[in-house]
Amino acid sequence: MVNTDPAATERLMRYWAEGEGAAKIQWGVPGDFDRCVVELGKYVGPRIVKGLCSNLHERATGARPGHAPGEQHG
Repeated sequence: MVNTDPAATERLMRYWAEGEGAAKIQWGVPGDFDRCVVELGKYVGPRIVKGLCSNLHERATGARPGHAPGEQHG
């Protein structure tokens, strides 16, 4: 069953972008996207985890992965 409760979805997005989940991922620190994929991969399927982490990255840092202020490209 898919969660279609907007309030519950917003709580989860806040948790991972700004709350305790964000502390685990350490947004803005190199490797944040990969940490997100590992953490959220425990709860969501492989077909959606990278898109979800990209959305969370943008919400947490203001930019898509690889484009946040301070991120260096090798």
